[in-house]
Order: sequence, then structure tokens, then C-alpha cells
Amino acid sequence: MSDRNTLIRSLHDVGLAAWFGGSLMGAVGLNGAAKDQGETPRAGARIASSGWSKWTPVNAAAIGAHLFGGGGLLAVNAHRVAAQKGVGASTTAKTLVTAAALAATAYARVLGKKVELASSPDPQDAEKAAQHPIDLDSAQRHLALVQWAVPALTGCLVVLNALHGEQQRPEEQLPGMWQRARSAATPLVPQRS
Repeated sequence: MSDRNTLIRSLHDVGLAAWFGGSLMGAVGLNGAAKDQGETPRAGARIASSGWSKWTPVNAAAIGAHLFGGGGLLAVNAHRVAAQKGVGASTTAKTLVTAAALAATAYARVLGKKVELASSPDPQDAEKAAQHPIDLDSAQRHLALVQWAVPALTGCLVVLNALHGEQQRPEEQLPGMWQRARSAATPLVPQRS
């Protein structure tokens, strides 16, 4: 049986790359272009909302690929997480940052949908927006902040992936497992008085 995990590692890494890159390009390029090209703030919001709506299914697929690949990597590396010093802590950090990035992404989508409805000239959208009125300026300010949180958090995941890669080097694994075993055995050794 092969020790390679190319498919799940690729899903994990390509999914994260798209999530990070898409959110960064959207925050910089799409939102900037919408602001420049929209004759009014409402028109700019419509342009940005249209672009983000087109990106949403791709982003969802990227996130799904990243999570599926991450789960697979966790399963095949469970022995390292349990036995190698530092890997459990970095895995925990990565899990928490992933949860925060997911929450920020979901919140950005909720705010984005509200801005989309509130800025739409479509009477049906206006009717939906009237059922859930929002302060468009406030929602756009919150959205601008949370849209920067997503690339910041996913960028942290890229850095944590680099750390995991370093921890997989053969010269890191054996000493890390030895240190973990020694620290686990220390409480079992009777103390001399």
C-alpha cells in the first residue's frame, strides 16, 4: 500500500489556495473595481454583489475540497498528531483558525446577501429587503471588515500548512516523537527524595 496521499493533499491545498486567493482578489480587485465603476454607492454595491454571487459556488466547492482534504490528512496523520511533539498543538491551532475562517466566510455571505437585496433595482428583491430592513451603509462597513478577515485567516492557514510541512520532515518526526514519549513517561518515573 502506498504511503502517498497526493489526492487528499491536493484537495486540501488547492481548496485553501482558491479560498484564500478568491477572498483576497475579491476584497482588493472586485470591491475596488466596483467602487471605481459604480456611479453611486448603491451602484457599486450592485456590481460587487454580482461578482461575489458568481464566486460563491466556486468558493463553496473550494472550501468543501479543503475540508475534505483536511479531514483525510488528519485521518492518515493521526499517529503523528498523537505521538509527535508540537503536531497536536499546531493541528489544534489550525482547526480553530479554520473554524474562524468558516465563520467569517459565512458572516460575509449573509451580509453580502443583505447588501445585494438592499441595493437591487429588482422589485422582488426590494420586497425581500423590506421584510428584513438593514442600514445599507452600516452593512457595507461591516462587510468591508469581514471580507478582509477571510484572507487574513486563510493566510494564517497557509502559514500553519507550512509549519505542518516542516514537522513532516524525517529529521523532525523522530525527535518529536521521542520528546513526546519522554514527557509522557516523566510522571511515571518515581521521584527521589
